[in-house]
Order: sequence, then C-alpha cells, then structure tokens
Amino acid sequence: MTDNVQKMRPIWFFVGLILLVIGAVILATGVYDLVRHVESNKVLSRLHPAVWWGGLMTLFGFLFVLVNRRSSVE
Repeated sequence: MTDNVQKMRPIWFFVGLILLVIGAVILATGVYDLVRHVESNKVLSRLHPAVWWGGLMTLFGFLFVLVNRRSSVE
C-alpha cells in the first residue's frame, strides 16, 4: 500500500495570514492618514490608533505564519 496521506496546514497558519493582510491594510491607511494630516474629530485620534493596531496585527500575523510555516496536521 502506498502512503497517500496529504498533510494539511494548521488553522493558526491561516489565522496568521489573515492577521498579516488585514494588519497591513490598517497600517497602510494609518500611515497614509498620518502623512496626509487627515483631520479627525475623534477623541483619541491624536494617538493614531490605526498605526498602532495595524502594526501589532501585522507583527502577530507574521509571527503566526513564521511559527506555523513548516508544521502540518494529518
């Protein structure tokens, strides 16, 4: 008998991909708003939360992809 067992990626690899993509989009819009000096009348807009959250999401997404890139589930 041949071993035709296909290996699948763990769910955390795909969670990392989603975090990486969405975080990069949020980070890009935050940097764009920061560079173009877009005015916002929100309470904490001076702290630029899109830059912080986009950066954190991108970092964690990259870490999830990096840790789970070679692992597989049977």
